[in-house]
Amino acid sequence: MLATTAAPSFVADVMLGRLAKTLRMLGYDVAYRSDASDDAVKLLALREGRVVLTRDREIAATGLPIRVVLVEGDRVPDQLRHVVRALGLSTDDGRLFTRCLLCNEPVAEVPAQDVGGRVPPYVHRTQTRFVRCPSCGRIYWAATHVERARKWLRSALGA
Repeated sequence: MLATTAAPSFVADVMLGRLAKTLRMLGYDVAYRSDASDDAVKLLALREGRVVLTRDREIAATGLPIRVVLVEGDRVPDQLRHVVRALGLSTDDGRLFTRCLLCNEPVAEVPAQDVGGRVPPYVHRTQTRFVRCPSCGRIYWAATHVERARKWLRSALGA
């Protein structure tokens, strides 16, 4: 039997909202709330086996049996490189944009006819593939912003 290694899931502290969103772009499960207390972050990590991403040395020094990454850098690209390298995360294109950037839920493909009236008419006419978040209902499609995001990610990762 082959062993499979599941991708890690994360919880980010209140100082790392932009990093959380960026890791979601890479397809990672990152819990984040802008109002979460330090204790709530640690408790979620403990309950769900999540890796804590923090800039707070007090959280990093927890005595709990949880994995913590003290994130270095003030800029998101630096933080992203640090986390990817520290944890050996995959940045495979097949994972990109598979989670809702707002809710963190995995998105699911939906037929174009199901998004009519929910996206701009031009987008509905010119795009053939849409995905939707089952939690918030947000609809995504691969337009020019996706290519810009891919370029930014490649640059941020030093690729």
